[in-house]
Parts: sequence; C-alpha cells; structure tokens
Amino acid sequence: MMTERTRWIEHMMIDQNKLDRLHAGLTALGSVAVAFSAGTDSTLLLAVALQALGPERVLAITADSPTLPRSELAEAESLASELGARHRIIATEELGDPDFAQNPPDRCYYCKRELFGRMRALADAEGYAHLAYGATADDMGDYRPGMDAAREAGAVAPLLDAGLTKQDVRELSLQLGLRTWDKPAMACLSSRFPYGTPIQAEGLARVEQAEDFLRRELGLRQVRVRDGEQTARIEVPLADLPRLIEEDVRVAIIARLKALGYTFVSLNLEGLRSGSLNDALAPGVAQRGAG
Repeated sequence: MMTERTRWIEHMMIDQNKLDRLHAGLTALGSVAVAFSAGTDSTLLLAVALQALGPERVLAITADSPTLPRSELAEAESLASELGARHRIIATEELGDPDFAQNPPDRCYYCKRELFGRMRALADAEGYAHLAYGATADDMGDYRPGMDAAREAGAVAPLLDAGLTKQDVRELSLQLGLRTWDKPAMACLSSRFPYGTPIQAEGLARVEQAEDFLRRELGLRQVRVRDGEQTARIEVPLADLPRLIEEDVRVAIIARLKALGYTFVSLNLEGLRSGSLNDALAPGVAQRGAG
C-alpha cells in the first residue's frame, strides 16, 4: 500500500540550484540566531543552518507567551535537542502591548516587532551577527504584516531568498529526514479571534484547551477552533467533517466545549483554510503586508 511518504518521495522535484543558494546564503551569514517555532519552515531553516555554519555559530530562539500552545513549546525543545542546536526560550510580552491586544488586522506586525526586538538583544549579547526567520516564496502572496517587522529589525529570510516554496521545504525536509516534513501548519492562537476582538490570556487558554481536546480525543491532525465569544466554530479539513457529525462524537464535542464556556458550537462547512480571517479584510488591506 502506497503511503503518503512514498507518494511524496516519488514526486519530489528538488531544485539543486535552490538548495545551493540556501546553503551559500546561510554560510555567508557567519553566525545566526534563528526564530524557531518548530514548524516545518523554521525546522528546515535551523537544520540547514547547522549544516552550513556548525552548531557553535547557530542559536535557535523560541518565543514563549500565552499565544503559543504548550504542546508546540515542548515540540520546539524536543526538535532543537534532536538537531543538536543551542536553544534559548525567551518570554515575549505582546499581550501587554495595546496595539497587539486590540487585535487589529496588522496584529502580527506588533507580535513580530516584540519577538525580533528581544531576539536582537539576545543575539547581540551572545555574539550572533544575524537574525533569520522561516518565510518562503509562498508567503509573498498572502497578508503577512509580520514580515514588515522582520525587515525593520534587519532579519533575513534565507528560504525566501533562495526561492524555496512551501512544497520545496516539505520535500527537502523529507530528504533530510526531518519528522516535520508533513507537519500541519500551526498558526499562533491569536489567529482564532476575529480582528477587533481583544486578545486576552483567558481566551487563548480556552481555545488551546478546546483544540487539545479535539486532537487528543479524535486524533485530528489539523483543527482550528475559531472563537466568537459565545460561539466556537470548529474548522477541520473537509475529509474529517463526517467524523465530527457522528452522533457520539458530536455529543462529546458539544459537552466539552460548553464546559469550557461556549454557549454555541458550530462546524464550518467550508473546512479548514489557512488565513481565512483575512477574508473579512478589504482587498487593499489584504495586500498591504504581502510585499
């Protein structure tokens, strides 16, 4: 029986020129502090940086705050150890910034401004010349205000500079034996709240508990619980929709989410789509951060 891994291997079309550019770009940095979230992109970036520069000239930095699920923090610690990387966890305080907490459309700008500011201070203190993060060529086509903050901080995006797409990243991760090669995208918990809804620690914790339940009890790999104050809107890939409306499953989900404080529990029939909150933005706003 053909597995998903086998299908990817059979159809891989790694562009050696991109790989050479990535390796050369990282080598030229001399030393680098990598913004490390344990996602597919930042894990590949960290792994190749370690190859190009050696572990003594690479530092993985993970930002810890209520917007990061505890499971992802543990994953970052585990992956950094597996890769043999020096790893530092820094506390970020974006919830204390009213510009972030009010949850405007450019919320990610203020989050990344906080992150890269603290990364820069740590990198300077420990002698790392550059900051790097895991943006790819595909990120240029979406609303990414956080990239503006990265540029202002002087952070570089080696995957993007080498022309790597999301598919390139997954194929190369598979080739390098990284277990994150098929890891689902994991957006910050703040993305579960409609723009304009204040971001608070209590709401973030409630969303995290709801998603943890759905993953643990149902074995879902990808799930979002969009928070509408009284309403929880569950989003899963279309293939998983039938499972959630099975009677015993449906009853269990409703009971758990109501116990967390939701009055209504709904299911998004469009399925899970990354960046779906941006549908509410005017076209001009949605493009402002793409460049």
